[in-house]
This record gives sequence, C-alpha cells and structure tokens, in this order.
Amino acid sequence: MFELGWFSAKLFLQGKLIRDPVHFVQQTAIGTSIGLLLLVLLAFVKLPLLLSVVISSLVTGTMMPFLLKDFKAK
Repeated sequence: MFELGWFSAKLFLQGKLIRDPVHFVQQTAIGTSIGLLLLVLLAFVKLPLLLSVVISSLVTGTMMPFLLKDFKAK
C-alpha cells in the first residue's frame, strides 16, 4: 500500500498523473476557498472553534466529490 502511494506521489510531482492539472488545481482552490470562508464566517458567529472546524470540514468534504467529478487521471 505504501508503495502504491509513493508511486502515485512521484507521478503527481512529475506531472504525469493528472490529465488537466490546471482544472484540478482550480477546483481544489474553489473548494478550499469556500471551506475557509465558511470557517471564518462561523468564527465570527462566536461558535466554539471545534464546532466551526467540524462544520466547515464536513461541508468542504461533501463538496469536493462534486467539484472533482470530472477528474481524469492518465
């Protein structure tokens, strides 16, 4: 299992794993930005930090499969 992860990481760093890396980075940045914005907004509402992190993580984690549904690997 470790070997498979290491091989995938090497291919990713060499630029041979993802067909359209710009699209992947763009979609990941969108999801991360929305999650960060939600975390900051929840912090301004004076929720406990743990609850803010849990809520924003759940929303971001639920959103990522929809953002990366067209992800293509080589």
